[in-house]
Amino acid sequence: MKNQHDSFFSQVYEVARLIPRGRVTSYGAIAKYLGTARSARMVGWAMNNAGNIRPKVPAHRVVNRTGLLTGKHHFGSPEKMKELLERENIKTKKDQVQQFKKVFWDPSVELNIED
Repeated sequence: MKNQHDSFFSQVYEVARLIPRGRVTSYGAIAKYLGTARSARMVGWAMNNAGNIRPKVPAHRVVNRTGLLTGKHHFGSPEKMKELLERENIKTKKDQVQQFKKVFWDPSVELNIED
């Protein structure tokens, strides 16, 4: 039997798959886009479980609201999240995305569908 978290997590994964290569978003931005602005932590839990989800979820592109790689311990090795981001030309320093505002992708803006 599916629970309500399964549906929410599926929505989170759908949004995360839309994050373009070379861009990042935050847990809170995904939560806000899904109409649940106070559920950033739930988005984080979804990202923690994303490793076994198919199709693949680019969880490395989801960081905290200041660009910190807070989810890095869920990637098998402490450097894996950083390596994945840097392969996409996203620079990090001391677990912090550099030029965060420049590479930030806001789903509420980017996926805004005009009536």
